[in-house]
Amino acid sequence: MNTGLSPTESSNMTTVKPSGFYLVGLTNLKNSEYLLVFLFLVYVITLLGNFTLMAVVYLHPQLHTPRYMAVVNLATADILHSTAVVPKLLQAFLFNSNYIGFDACFTQMFFVHYAAAMESLSLVIMAYDRFVAICFPLRYPSINTNAKMFIIIAFCWISLIIPFLYMVLLNTKLSFCTSVDIPNFFCGYGAMFRLACGDTSLQLRIAQAVTIALSYGPLAFIFLTYVIILVTVINLDSAKSKRKAISTCVAHLILVLIFYMPLVVNYTLAQLSFTYSYDVRNISIILGSTFPPMLNPIIYSLKTEEIRGLLFKAFKKQS
Repeated sequence: MNTGLSPTESSNMTTVKPSGFYLVGLTNLKNSEYLLVFLFLVYVITLLGNFTLMAVVYLHPQLHTPRYMAVVNLATADILHSTAVVPKLLQAFLFNSNYIGFDACFTQMFFVHYAAAMESLSLVIMAYDRFVAICFPLRYPSINTNAKMFIIIAFCWISLIIPFLYMVLLNTKLSFCTSVDIPNFFCGYGAMFRLACGDTSLQLRIAQAVTIALSYGPLAFIFLTYVIILVTVINLDSAKSKRKAISTCVAHLILVLIFYMPLVVNYTLAQLSFTYSYDVRNISIILGSTFPPMLNPIIYSLKTEEIRGLLFKAFKKQS
């Protein structure tokens, strides 16, 4: 076990702050180089897909609507989340170094959890937009204007800064007097406080509260909006209107399933004290962290008629 502590650090048992940590989540994984090459491809596709989606929305004025503001917001959160996770993994593989400095570790912790929370709220914003569009179609232009959507998005980005900054600063006060080997592939909040010495009950309660508030809370809201949407769609007279309403929701529902299912499964297994190897856990977390940002723009482009049509015209013009 790697302690990485100097004699001076070891003598100060009140607050031991090592110079850095070692991310050992993938160290013992067989054929990890194939996984990392795969993650590189996933990251490239994520950047290309999300930047392409953002460019299409920006270049076409007819898409400057609240709905596509929410889409661009999700794409931004996807890029931030992937960039906070994947490059450090690739750096460790290419340069054979899984060391990360103390400040860099907690900086990564902030951006990984901040971006993941923003992805969750982005899906809530999209659900809200679909709810208003389908349940209040005549009032939609006045209820959900571009200005109001911008305020909602900006509020979400700003309001998440304080709680996650507090969580990170709280973890920096912990004493790491036994080990600096993090059994994960990034500096996660839970992995860090479990590594620390002393009482970490406050960190555990905060982790549980944040998980419920930013995972189960948004998921419950999305479920409720779609129950109301389903009732509204059933009561529509026209079969064409029903198909159109359902088609606008399919892409969003797929994104919701892809994002929340890994989170719910991992959290539920942890709460049930289900034991499984760190390798399996880390791989599931990696896929849960990298797949949604990659698949979101692809699914949304394929399932949204306006985006699909504009992309087809652009490729046809180039060819």
